Amino acid sequence: MRNPLSDTVIKMKPSGIRKFFDVVSEMPDAISLGVGEPDFDTPWNIREEGIYSLERGRTFYTSNAGLMELRTEICNYTERRFGMTYDPKTETIVTVGGSEGIDMALRAMLNPGDEVIIPEPCYVSYVPCVELAGGVPVTISLKNENEFRLTAQELEDAITDKTKILCLSFPNNPTGAIMEKEDLEAIAEVVLRHDLIVISDEIYAELTYSGKHVSIASLPKMKERTIVINGFSKAFAMTGWRLGYALGPAMIIEQMTKIHQFAIMCAPTTSQYAAVVALRDCDKDVEQMRQSYDQRRRYLLNEFKEMDMPCFEPKGAFYMFPCIKKFGMSSEEFATKLLKSKKLAVVPGDAFGQCGEGFLRISYAYSLDELKEAIGRIKEFIKE
Repeated sequence: MRNPLSDTVIKMKPSGIRKFFDVVSEMPDAISLGVGEPDFDTPWNIREEGIYSLERGRTFYTSNAGLMELRTEICNYTERRFGMTYDPKTETIVTVGGSEGIDMALRAMLNPGDEVIIPEPCYVSYVPCVELAGGVPVTISLKNENEFRLTAQELEDAITDKTKILCLSFPNNPTGAIMEKEDLEAIAEVVLRHDLIVISDEIYAELTYSGKHVSIASLPKMKERTIVINGFSKAFAMTGWRLGYALGPAMIIEQMTKIHQFAIMCAPTTSQYAAVVALRDCDKDVEQMRQSYDQRRRYLLNEFKEMDMPCFEPKGAFYMFPCIKKFGMSSEEFATKLLKSKKLAVVPGDAFGQCGEGFLRISYAYSLDELKEAIGRIKEFIKE
C-alpha cells in the first residue's frame, strides 16, 4: 500500500500546549495554568440569546459570510471601540474562531514559495498554517530586552524579494507584549516601502492594561493592506462557541469567503445570534473581566518579583512569560519536573518558537485562589 499521508503534515510537530494539558487532565489534584481559556462563564445575556435562538428553531445555515445582522454589529463595534470603518457586506466575514480566519487569509493570498514573516514567540498555529498553504515561514526572534516588541530594523533585516506577508499578534500570546502606536507607525513605514500585506491577529485587543489598543489597520494607508483577525473567545469568554471574524479589503475577503464556503459553509448559527448580543450589550461585562485579569496580573508580577524570577511586565492578554534560565534547566525540563513533582502544569516557552527557550508561559485566566495555590507549588519546587 502506498503511503497515504502528506509529507507536509507528517513534518508538523504537535502543539506543545496540548501535550501538558493532556497529561494534567488525567492527574488527580493537578492544577493547570497552561490553557488560555477564560475561567468566567459566558455572560448570561449571551447564553440566553443562544438558548432563545434554539427555542425559536434558528438551526439553519446562515449566508457563507455570516448573518448580516452580526456583520453589521461587528462593524459598529470595530468603529466604536477602535475607530475603524468597514463595510459589513464586502469587507467582513464571520469565521469559526480566529484560527480559521488566520488559515483562510494565508490560503487566500499565498502562492508556493511566498515568504511570511512571523515574529516569535507567537501563537502555535502560524507556522503550520503557512506551511499548509504552501508558503515559507520566516521567523524573527523577539527580545526580552525590547519587551518582545517587533522593531522596524528587525523587520527590515528579515525581508527578501520573496516576502509577501507579515503576521502581527499583539497583544501577544504567549508574552503579553503589546505594540503602541509609535511602534506600529515604524513597522507600517517598512510595510509600505516593501509593499507587504499584514495579517493582524487582535484577539486580545480588549485585554489591554496600559492605554487603549491600537490596530495597525487604523494607520494611514494600512487599512487597504491589512487583514484584521478578531473574535469572541477571549474578551467575551466564548471559547466553546467557536466564533471569530476577519475584516479587510473586499478583494481578499471575497476569496476568503470562497474558501470558507467550500470548507466550512458557515459559522455556527446559534453562536452568531448570541454574538450579536455580545457586541451590543456586553461592554460592562468585558470591562469587569478585564479588571479581574488585571488584578491577577499584578498579583503574579509581585510574586515573581519576590521569588527573584525575572519577568517583564505584560501589558496585554492574560499570560506571564517568566525567565527560568538561572535554574540551569531547559523549559521542557523545568515544566516536566514541575508537573511530576508538584502537579502543576505550565507550558515550556519553546512551544511558541525556539527563542522562547528559557521561559515559561503561565496563564492567569484562572481564579486568584488557584493562582495562589500554584504560586505556592512553584515556590516549593524552587526551594527543593
